[in-house]
Amino acid sequence: MSDWTEKYRPSTLSEVRGNDKARDALKEWAETWDDHGEAVVIHGSPGVGKTSAAHALANDMGWPVMELNASNSRTKDEIDRVAGRAASNTTLGGSRQLIILDEADNLHQHKDRGGAAAMTRLVKNATQPIVLIANDYYEMSSGLRSACRDIEFRDISSRSIVPVLRDICRQENVAFEESVLKGIAEQNRGDLRGAIKDLQSRERDGEIRPEGEESDRDKTVDIFSFLDAVLKEESAEDALQTAYSVDETPDDLLQWIEDKVPKVYEGDELADAYEHLADADVWLGRVRATQNYSYWRYATDNVAAGVAAVRRSDRGGWTRYGGAPYRSSRDSTRDYIARKIAETAGVSTATARREIMPYLAAMTHHCRNRDLTVRMVARYDLDAEHVSFITGSGKTTNKVQGIVEDAEELLEQEAVDHSGGAFAQLESAAENGDDETVSEDGSESSGTLADFGSSEPSDDGTESDDEDAERTTEERAEAAEDDDGQAGLSDFM
Repeated sequence: MSDWTEKYRPSTLSEVRGNDKARDALKEWAETWDDHGEAVVIHGSPGVGKTSAAHALANDMGWPVMELNASNSRTKDEIDRVAGRAASNTTLGGSRQLIILDEADNLHQHKDRGGAAAMTRLVKNATQPIVLIANDYYEMSSGLRSACRDIEFRDISSRSIVPVLRDICRQENVAFEESVLKGIAEQNRGDLRGAIKDLQSRERDGEIRPEGEESDRDKTVDIFSFLDAVLKEESAEDALQTAYSVDETPDDLLQWIEDKVPKVYEGDELADAYEHLADADVWLGRVRATQNYSYWRYATDNVAAGVAAVRRSDRGGWTRYGGAPYRSSRDSTRDYIARKIAETAGVSTATARREIMPYLAAMTHHCRNRDLTVRMVARYDLDAEHVSFITGSGKTTNKVQGIVEDAEELLEQEAVDHSGGAFAQLESAAENGDDETVSEDGSESSGTLADFGSSEPSDDGTESDDEDAERTTEERAEAAEDDDGQAGLSDFM
């Protein structure tokens, strides 16, 4: 079943409901852009149709869309790249394209604080029409606000929501009662998207049920109910229906599940769940690349139904999920760890995040395999915050602090003992002008921390004095890996 909010997204401005004055102002801004060259900020409450209006405008004007709406597209370099592409398109083709920046009020919270300044420069020197979208206009920097025209989208009245719900029911060929539609509209006063989600959540067997399970749309409560449904309670089909009733985008649902699944799943369940989350991320990447939002349904299928389907048994009780994983320092932490892994393993940051970090999380869950966790921390030079993020443990616990300290000792031992590890070999090669420790393809030899403390012969062909210590480390690692039934981390590098 497709997401009705996407299936019935307006394709032209004339289909945008409830904000006629703002809609007309947006159209006038676009039609006269050649005269004024200003960017515009569309602002208002969530669910009132801001993003839909921007895409509908692009369809009306025949403008292709270039959109920056993901957290990893907010850096100074990325914004400058978009500005350069836009300028090149003007020079080469002469045609217009619409640049859309969603969640512009969260721009200053991004890890790269140069992003806001870069965006301000972009809108001041615009060579293409730019639409910024924000929930809270005054959360944007004053410089960015002053560089743009602003158009406010107001909350949509219940009277304007009901005809939209009625039209959807007729197109879906489902039976309904007018009083039920009015009730849904009243519960979601001002939020058309939320009303459509509630409408879909009530559809069963070709009719709209008089009573639904939706709440008053406290988003915190809603998302935690969704987490329980997917991770603990509901079947794949029911979990998917619950996803449609949550007022979050598939991008947000993915981040919530990705962040919270280690708190409930472990072992094979966790590994299988991450496979579905990786597939969802691929579909969301296609959405960003093609602007084809019909792909959202496949992402939601994987995030909700896929993750629920791999659950071996239902769980009861209460789970302490913690706070929101997105638009916070957690994004910076995740990105930092991915970059450290990428630099060390010689892979892209995307590969590190999608293909390596999930395995690290599964293998070091709650630091149960202590030796493996210590070697991981030493390998990637992580601190307590990063250990907490990957393993799901509290960063201030004695266990985590002890692991970080042991990793530091392991690094010091590798540097000082000359036991055939990375540092001793590299120093020896540098002193002798010898590069034999580097292979033809530029990768380091096996006597590095990639082997997490394995013993290698010294340069003169004899074992080092610390052979017994190295063997002890290796034996401990092998025993831990046998106990957990997991491969060593070096198998994934």
